[in-house]
Amino acid sequence: MIGLVLISRPGNPSAGCDDLLGSGRVPDKCGVCGGDNSACKLVSGLFQHSLTKVGYHKIVEIPPGATKINVTEMVKSRNYLALLSRSGRSIINGNWAIDRPGMYEGVGTMFTYRRPNEISSTAGESFLAEGPTNEILDVFMIYQQPNPGVRYEFIMPSENAVDAPHPKQNQLDVNAVNGPSTPEDHERSGVRHPPPVPDNQLPAAPPTTRAREYNWKLSGTTDCSASCGRGNGYVVHLVTLLCVVSNKHPSVHPHYTWSSSISLCVCVCVCVFSWDIGEWSECSKTCGLGVQHRQVLCRQAYTNHTLNVHSSRCRHLERPETSSSCQMKICSEWQIRSDWSPCSVPCGVGQRSREVHCVSNVGDIVADDECNMKLRPSDVENCDAGVCTKSWFFSDWSAQCSADCGAGVRTRSVQCLTNHISSLPLERCGAQRPPEAQPCNNGPCESRTEWFTGPWSQCSAECGSGGQQRAVVCLMRSDEGFVVMPAYECSSLDKPLSQQSCFIKTCGAKWFHTDWSACSKTCETGYRVREVRCLTDDMMTSERCDETLKPPDKEECHPEPCLPLIDEKCRDKYFNCNVVVQARLCVYDYYQMACCASCTRVAQRSSEHWAQRS
Repeated sequence: MIGLVLISRPGNPSAGCDDLLGSGRVPDKCGVCGGDNSACKLVSGLFQHSLTKVGYHKIVEIPPGATKINVTEMVKSRNYLALLSRSGRSIINGNWAIDRPGMYEGVGTMFTYRRPNEISSTAGESFLAEGPTNEILDVFMIYQQPNPGVRYEFIMPSENAVDAPHPKQNQLDVNAVNGPSTPEDHERSGVRHPPPVPDNQLPAAPPTTRAREYNWKLSGTTDCSASCGRGNGYVVHLVTLLCVVSNKHPSVHPHYTWSSSISLCVCVCVCVFSWDIGEWSECSKTCGLGVQHRQVLCRQAYTNHTLNVHSSRCRHLERPETSSSCQMKICSEWQIRSDWSPCSVPCGVGQRSREVHCVSNVGDIVADDECNMKLRPSDVENCDAGVCTKSWFFSDWSAQCSADCGAGVRTRSVQCLTNHISSLPLERCGAQRPPEAQPCNNGPCESRTEWFTGPWSQCSAECGSGGQQRAVVCLMRSDEGFVVMPAYECSSLDKPLSQQSCFIKTCGAKWFHTDWSACSKTCETGYRVREVRCLTDDMMTSERCDETLKPPDKEECHPEPCLPLIDEKCRDKYFNCNVVVQARLCVYDYYQMACCASCTRVAQRSSEHWAQRS
């Protein structure tokens, strides 16, 4: 085999890396001056695995001793690169914390972290380090959007050289290793490499007629950087070793290939969009006509996943409905099952009620929540029974006179209260308030000097314990009456108390009643009524009074027979002539005409009365 290497040299001789003018020596890839690249290996690759899950994804493992480390994102994206040592230490962008671009120390070397921020820039993130590393280093991608590709390379000493990991799925592994190697080395690594040709030597003439030729061969392309439309991709060419035998077509050597070239190209991808339809939601109503909704999204299809995009991308497609009417069942309805009840009070403002039920479409009474509560008819409302009348209520007179002898008084309680239950009309409480006290006399007192006590004042408490006072003076009785004497004139007598505690009653209740109403008839036995109530000391209605002591609330009146009318034209023209008779208004001509029959009967009874007496 005859190999040819073309080496371009500058027009003027210059000093080589050995500082000798015209020597032409240059450092090889291992940093050895005039070396033949045999002291190290260059490991490189392109990570382009299609990812779907947000988070950390391992790109490559860099062994200890690596130098000239370069990890670069092919195109700027929202993804991030991360470095973690095998011991678990975060060097850059670990533990979900994004670091600023800058210099970071780790695994024995210093890393330069770059992240271009210019809007016009298309370059992605990168890590650069001179090395060497002293620990295994793991390179990760923090995935957030489709992976545009990550290029990595580093140099390893030949005794520790390793090849890049095998690609996964759509990841295209591109490994370029320069330096001497044997077929056994490549068998172990799983990648075929041709033996290199030193840069400053010509290959020796082959011993046979078999010739070796190195040709470019298209190996493949990366995914387009754009999901659709115009974007960028990379074309990978491999250098292949062709074995040429005289008079035969050249054939690819079965054991020797290695990657050599990656070039940028323009790609155009077909955009595939479709509507993604979600499940219908539950109906907004449990009965009757309602609405249900579903989510409709425009999605763009990729090789093995889809992404949400703006709905305008699907405008050429008919958009499915996002809402629809629905009906689960026929709704129940409210029904009024009774009329309004009587008002809760006989006068004034009270309440009345009625039955309202939720009824199903088959007539059964169901729970109220089966019907629309906003449409429920009212089952309670206020009612006005009219203005309440009022009457004077008073208790019985006190049993004892306030004085043991001579003049004294007896008392009673008088109240104006609303009338609720009287069957006959009663007048409102007027100005003629019934008296609360009346005189009493228990007989003359003996003619002697004595202490005179005035009446006790009312108890300071209407019920329970209280206090009361009275006047105490020394008097002497004479024919002219009583004469006030100095107190020492009565010193031989025990002076009565002028103050004492009092206890009228327990705070209970007693009977009160109104005056009798007018008789319902003027003859042939009518009846009259009064209202009787059991009231507490604070004039509240009670049920604690003794029923056996309850005063009557109805009695008969005017039992005498009715006299025949003298004249058929003599009739009562006034509806309340019984009041006219009681008020003795028949003496006036007007009332004699208005209440002719009543006044005539009264006159006849009066005549009969006087006739009987005479």
